[in-house]
Amino acid sequence: MKKLGKVLVVTQHYPPDSSTTAAYLAAIAEGLAANDTVVVLSGSRSSAPQRSANPNSLEVIEIPNWSAPKDDLVRRAIAISLFALRMFFATLTRASRNDVVFCVTTPFTLPYAVVLAAKLRGAATALLIYDLYPEALEASGLIKPRSLTARLFRLVNGALFRALDAIITIGRDVKPLLLAYKGVGHEKIHFIPNWTLLPIGYREPAPGNRFRVGRDSQLIVGLSGNLGFTHSPRTIFEAARLLRDDKDVHLLLSGWGMGWKELGDLQATERLANVTLLERVSQDDLIEFLSAADVWIIPYRRNIAGVSIPSRMYNLMAVGRAIIVAAEPHAEASLVVNEDAIGWAVPPEDPVLLANAIRLAAADRAATLKMGRRAATTAEKYSQDIALARYREVILNAGHGPHPPDETRRRNLR
Repeated sequence: MKKLGKVLVVTQHYPPDSSTTAAYLAAIAEGLAANDTVVVLSGSRSSAPQRSANPNSLEVIEIPNWSAPKDDLVRRAIAISLFALRMFFATLTRASRNDVVFCVTTPFTLPYAVVLAAKLRGAATALLIYDLYPEALEASGLIKPRSLTARLFRLVNGALFRALDAIITIGRDVKPLLLAYKGVGHEKIHFIPNWTLLPIGYREPAPGNRFRVGRDSQLIVGLSGNLGFTHSPRTIFEAARLLRDDKDVHLLLSGWGMGWKELGDLQATERLANVTLLERVSQDDLIEFLSAADVWIIPYRRNIAGVSIPSRMYNLMAVGRAIIVAAEPHAEASLVVNEDAIGWAVPPEDPVLLANAIRLAAADRAATLKMGRRAATTAEKYSQDIALARYREVILNAGHGPHPPDETRRRNLR
């Protein structure tokens, strides 16, 4: 067994960035640093001065990163390409033969550059898949499955996945998509679900909650978080339209992203009385906001199973709330909801069935509250300690495993 050098964690997002990706990657880096030397290559501003719980074994190196507006696709494409190039050279100059290089699929350009640099240096590699391309672009309708772009993605993905020593997924629905690539075997794919980022515990719906003032008699249906191109905001709005005469139901919506703008435009035109739109809720107010609703919705588009992460679900479970997931039955979020009976899973992009699920939640409030209590209990299974132990096992085993000779490694990259 080879002696492990260091673990090189490569990520665009790292604290003080407030994204969930940054929170998870920081926890993973800290967990690995408890026993091994870890160097983080971060694309987040002001991340280098961050203090670590393991200052002697964790170093954060900030790599310059230009951020472009999300709605400017051309400038954004240039920005993520330049970032990947910078990370290629940063990895190439810092990785060595006995190291493990660990990165995430955010942005999608990052793994190709980082894994190439790591392999050129003879380091082992592990990839955490958050979003899978081109499948995510196909699900959103941005490209066709048989398009040249999709074929090129799959060509380079095949080389990438075969070159990796370990692939980590946070959903069971990702594995079949990975196994479809020739030469990718079961043995390198590892399922490690995310964990809750909020304290776990059922919260009684409080009459004094300022986000539901004057609506204590109604079933409050919530939507929170980023609405990207794998989500369907129109499904939510059409369901709200179907429920506008249900006086015992009100929708409380807060978030950001391109889908949030679509929701805002729809509401500006329709002005549904049963919908309240709020600006993005701060992290300090998040627990109170998530506790304000009786049931929460996660609205996916069709064909997103395996291509979009269900990270928000764990925080909804942590506060003890029932969940309605609009997704295919084999999607990770649907599997969790159905296995633990903590809500409803309905087909994606079907506002009629979504509205019916909301009506079921409103018709039996006691049963809905019971699902919420069960959700808080279920959240205990998604422990940070358990997840970090698995990350250590997978990443360190990747580093201790046999590495092919240099010539074989170069052929795998072709």
